[in-house]
Amino acid sequence: MNILRKTTWSPYTAGVLAGILLVLSVFVMGKYFGASTTFVRVAGFVEQSVAPEKVAGMAYFIKEKVIIDWQFVFVFGVLFGSLASAWLSKEKMAVAVPPMWEARFGPSRVRRWMAAFLGGTVLMFGARLADGCPSGHGLSGLAQIAISGYVSLICFFLAGIILARILYGGGNNHE
Repeated sequence: MNILRKTTWSPYTAGVLAGILLVLSVFVMGKYFGASTTFVRVAGFVEQSVAPEKVAGMAYFIKEKVIIDWQFVFVFGVLFGSLASAWLSKEKMAVAVPPMWEARFGPSRVRRWMAAFLGGTVLMFGARLADGCPSGHGLSGLAQIAISGYVSLICFFLAGIILARILYGGGNNHE
């Protein structure tokens, strides 16, 4: 069976492909994975269209220029790559409220989207506070055999497990 047409990929295959992509990124661009700075730069682009003088004077945007760079292309590549993967595998159903969420918190789309927005906000705040995100600190750190990368990734997984246990409990209440 063609790997691109499967509805789910082996996590091992996906991991190997991500590793190859990381090596190619470093080899071709001289850059490791990262994503969180792009989201802040997009916000900078939006604000720059309204108040360019304000953006020009912000310390963050003096340090991190509001530009389209390799990371910007990487983030949009992830978006369009996931859309292409869904299209190739014929997985065309978008799920606004996953069954596991609905079983625990009910069918409200607004509640689900508010929780996702709040979670994304907290994650982005943490990523900016740490000056990097899980892909930057975790995946790229592992590729560099950096102790900080291993510590970061362990902490990300532990926090995710703990939060999932708090939100969903220890039962087998998933699909």
